[in-house]
Amino acid sequence: MSLPPVKSPADHPDGDALRCAGHGCRHGHGAAPDHGHDHRHGGGHDGHGHPAHDHAPAGAGSPSPGLTAGPGQAVARLRIGQMDCPTEETLIRKKLNGLEGVHALDFNLMQRVLTVVHAEGALDRIMAAIHALGMTPEPLAREAGRAPAPARSRSRAQLWTMGAAGVLAALSEAVHFAGLPLALSAVLAVAAILTCGLDTYRKGWIAVRNGNLNINALMSIAVTGAALIGQWPEAAMVMFLFNVAELIEARSLDRARNAVRGLLDLAPEKATVRQADGQWRETLAAALRPGDIVRVRPGERIAADGVIVDGRSALDQSPITGESLPVEKTRDDPVYAATVNTYGSFEYRVTAAAGDTTLARIIHAVEQAQGARAPTQRFIDRFSRIYTPAVVAIALLVAVLPPLALGQAWHEAIYRALALLIIACPCALVISTPVSIVSGLTAASRRGILVKGGVYLETGRHLKWLALDKTGTLTHGKPVQTDMREWNAAPTGAAPAAQIAASLAARSDHPVSLALAQAARAAGEPLLEVQDFAALPGRGVSGRVQGRLFHLGNLRLMTELGVSSAELEARMDELEKQGKSVIALTDGERPLALAAVADTVRPASAAAVADLHGLGVRTLMLTGDNAHTARAIASQVGIDEARGDQLPEDKLAAIESKLSVQGKVGMVGDGINDAPALARADIGFAMGAAGTGTAIETADVALMDDDLRKIGTFVRLSRATHRVLVQNIVLALGIKAVFLALAITGHATLWMAVFADVGASLLVVANGLRLLRAAPAAPPPAAAGAA
Repeated sequence: MSLPPVKSPADHPDGDALRCAGHGCRHGHGAAPDHGHDHRHGGGHDGHGHPAHDHAPAGAGSPSPGLTAGPGQAVARLRIGQMDCPTEETLIRKKLNGLEGVHALDFNLMQRVLTVVHAEGALDRIMAAIHALGMTPEPLAREAGRAPAPARSRSRAQLWTMGAAGVLAALSEAVHFAGLPLALSAVLAVAAILTCGLDTYRKGWIAVRNGNLNINALMSIAVTGAALIGQWPEAAMVMFLFNVAELIEARSLDRARNAVRGLLDLAPEKATVRQADGQWRETLAAALRPGDIVRVRPGERIAADGVIVDGRSALDQSPITGESLPVEKTRDDPVYAATVNTYGSFEYRVTAAAGDTTLARIIHAVEQAQGARAPTQRFIDRFSRIYTPAVVAIALLVAVLPPLALGQAWHEAIYRALALLIIACPCALVISTPVSIVSGLTAASRRGILVKGGVYLETGRHLKWLALDKTGTLTHGKPVQTDMREWNAAPTGAAPAAQIAASLAARSDHPVSLALAQAARAAGEPLLEVQDFAALPGRGVSGRVQGRLFHLGNLRLMTELGVSSAELEARMDELEKQGKSVIALTDGERPLALAAVADTVRPASAAAVADLHGLGVRTLMLTGDNAHTARAIASQVGIDEARGDQLPEDKLAAIESKLSVQGKVGMVGDGINDAPALARADIGFAMGAAGTGTAIETADVALMDDDLRKIGTFVRLSRATHRVLVQNIVLALGIKAVFLALAITGHATLWMAVFADVGASLLVVANGLRLLRAAPAAPPPAAAGAA
């Protein structure tokens, strides 16, 4: 299968990712600046889905498709555990842009990976500059293994630290309410702040020193200000609550970040491989190479992509294709890494190393898609650049104007301003879109729908027209015999007409002839020897069977031989109107048999088209076959409009004609002749099962098991994702607006401000993660079978 190139890089904005998560980072107040280059897929990764570190010049197969290294340059990939937010990206970018030897930067915040194109020998200076920001860069090898799980001891230490800080903050409050000396309350508060807030102060200082006001800086200022005006218990409790909420939020976001990465655990770490001496030995899956022969026992998982060379079984392919039922596999059938063998035992030849399997490509593609900003996300990024400076300015005015102009007490005005500062960071707003988009992308991949970016996930809900190729898309793309009717009795002593026709067909390489021969073999019918075989271009074939000369061909051949009749022509015309290719067998005196061959419709095609119509999506079939065939297939599956005799440029023109209507236009195809139309459509859907690796690399959306019903599922998921996006934005802005008004009027406390900030963040995260659990309704398998 050959697939079209992706749309132009201009359709893919440079990548941002989740604005916050983990390791004490709270979302930066502004969006990352433009990267200065374009990359469709975000930061590069090795085949495992892991980032790579490569000192070879970038090029084909280089670890980062968005960056290119020239002569004397190298590409380094660094994992930076503290790089979660646009604020960290801004700090690193500002630090490295002025560093000698740095030529280009690419940030993947989703995976906390920085890709740098640098001069040879400059890597040490780059590492030192990042260390100076309080971060710890780690060079990544191309063959990186699974990401290590967080240390449990560290998690326990965090919990003990938070628990101790909470007790100290509560004691400070109790001392204050009991009327005990202020000094005791202050000492307990300082102890609580130092126990859980030192990291917040450190990050806040780094941000301020580099001209950024992120949530760490704003929280540090607010807590310090509360302490200076004597609100010691409240300062301690605010710092404690902030860090607890941050810890909860980080773990929630890690669920979204690691949802697809968990697929790596599905692939086994070892496989049973045949050695050069013929012995079987257990070997690390990472060491498998193309050509290795691997044995699989019942219940085992497949370690790498391959082709079965001996044996048969049924495989659970749900991690790759989303199919709910096992698929029968036998010799020459493909198998995919991470799929599960059910009952049989077989051997397969490895066709892709561990880093290049379909599973690794899926993880790689989804990670890249997660790093690309969707349209709503780009709007929120622009809005957040204005929001924080505006609220900080309002806080300054609230602190200064009322005391100077209205005689209000400085203590009260400063307190209100501090509450405003806490809610000045648009945490919930900035994180509302990426967590929803990432959840939607992950939900799609779990259903066997690989979406190459948030822009397509958002666009899917606007789909109004869907153009579909016929061969290999609506149909199986493989002609089969549908009719075999004896017309007259074969000559005395001759074999049955059907057997003679199949024997002649077996000598030809024409698709129609191959379908007849295949049907005979499937029925167990022996083929006869053919002598004096001759191909008759444009008409058919001829040959001697059992000493007699027979001809097998189309109506033109029958007419030339003088054996045609009105009845024969009528019958052949009737079958052709059904979209079938018709040939006849003759002994030169009369027609003996009539055979018809057709490319059969996929079982799910009719159900898929009906489902799309129910969603308000109209359908158009574009095929290179004749108009009769186009109308016949369109009628079978319920297509709204069908066009036959379509060359690639005709398909392109058809797509362009639909682009003028309101809404978006999609195109589904699987061949190189569909390339122009697929590239021109707003969303290009590729049938992925016949060439999974290519589909993953090139399509906007790839259907991993060629089930057209999944396009309806994609549209539903797109609409569900949009609903969640709107809900999250309304939640984030609504809560901020309410507490902004309460703070200005003096009705909000610092506690309330913290709850407004972190509460809104937790709400939008929880709401976004619902997409991982909710499966959009789709037609049941029975519907497809009925079709």
